[in-house]
Amino acid sequence: MAKKKLSIGSWAYIFNQEKPTNDFHQVVHMLADLGYEGVELGAFGVHPTPVSHPARADRQRLKKEVADHGLEFSGIAVDLWSFKKPGPSLMDENPTPYLAAFLGFTVFGADLGIKTIRVDSVEPPDFFATSKMDPKVGLSRIIDVWSKASKMAADHGMNICWEFEPGFVFNKPSEILAIVDGVRAQGNPNFGVLYDTCHAYMAAVVGANHAGAKEILPGGDLELLKRLKGKITHIHLIDSDGSLNEHNTSTHNPFGTGKLNFDKLLPELNNCGVPHDWWCVDLCFWPNAWDVTADSKRFLDQMRKKYAA
Repeated sequence: MAKKKLSIGSWAYIFNQEKPTNDFHQVVHMLADLGYEGVELGAFGVHPTPVSHPARADRQRLKKEVADHGLEFSGIAVDLWSFKKPGPSLMDENPTPYLAAFLGFTVFGADLGIKTIRVDSVEPPDFFATSKMDPKVGLSRIIDVWSKASKMAADHGMNICWEFEPGFVFNKPSEILAIVDGVRAQGNPNFGVLYDTCHAYMAAVVGANHAGAKEILPGGDLELLKRLKGKITHIHLIDSDGSLNEHNTSTHNPFGTGKLNFDKLLPELNNCGVPHDWWCVDLCFWPNAWDVTADSKRFLDQMRKKYAA
């Protein structure tokens, strides 16, 4: 088994921080000093985006800057959150604005050598109750839009990972499977889910923000992982205490402060068919994220010795 490479999402250092690290170069420099192998780019305004790096030459310089620090990009999370009501919705009849923005981010990421691009379902978990849209219509539309997006990504040699989570609509295990199966059935093997360990726990064990009846799996997050085998295109690792944060999504607890059993999860994750060797830490919304960045690497170094040597 190939040794796993460790990265961390750059968004950890801009959201919910007393002093955000807006300088991406500083993020890269500090992660290199801590011994990480990669950084996951959160293309959200203050960190690099197509706006800050509009020309290919700009992106080549950024790619070189990261490589000069001994790092690689493990993936890119992109800002498509404006595509919800009262603006254009991902589930509108006309998905052109969403797909045009997605294509722009895809070209941007491909120029940086990135192989995985993240999307989410954008709308809040009560979307169908408040919008009165038929959930079957919404499901069909999101499958169709992501099928088109997958074809755009494939043209640039990229996989798509959908990060399901309790803060957005389609957060039940059956919905997660229906969407990933629906998109892949339209000829898109490059589409899959982002298996984030804390979101999977909230979806399968807690049933957080499930519309209507909670859908709990008897085997919990491990059962969800097994059901998604072969359909996972990216991994985020972080603990969970079973709570939602102030943004109505999973609390990203530092390792060892939650309820997850990584000794059970990691061997299963190693065998779930992910098409790369990245383990990406996600400290999204955790205050003072730098304080636990080194601890996160120490924890995963031990896990690598046990399960990915």
